Amino acid sequence: MSDDTPIIAQKSPFPVEVTEGKTYFWCSCGRSQKQPFCDGSHKDTGFQPQKWTAEKDGTVFFCGCKASQRKPLCDGSHNGL
Repeated sequence: MSDDTPIIAQKSPFPVEVTEGKTYFWCSCGRSQKQPFCDGSHKDTGFQPQKWTAEKDGTVFFCGCKASQRKPLCDGSHNGL
């Protein structure tokens, strides 16, 4: 797999309880063992984690397939994979 193609972590979103004002770093490469968040596995690839800050407390659905057009959140793109 080339370094510019993300690995599909899973073909469904990751539901996560988030806290208002807290910053999260979403894994964009699919290599992290701590999905959907970055663990540094992107080292030596062209990928960087995506910073996202929660606007309110609640459940959000982080993209698991890495194909969303609304990164880091799910937009249903996994349904077409």
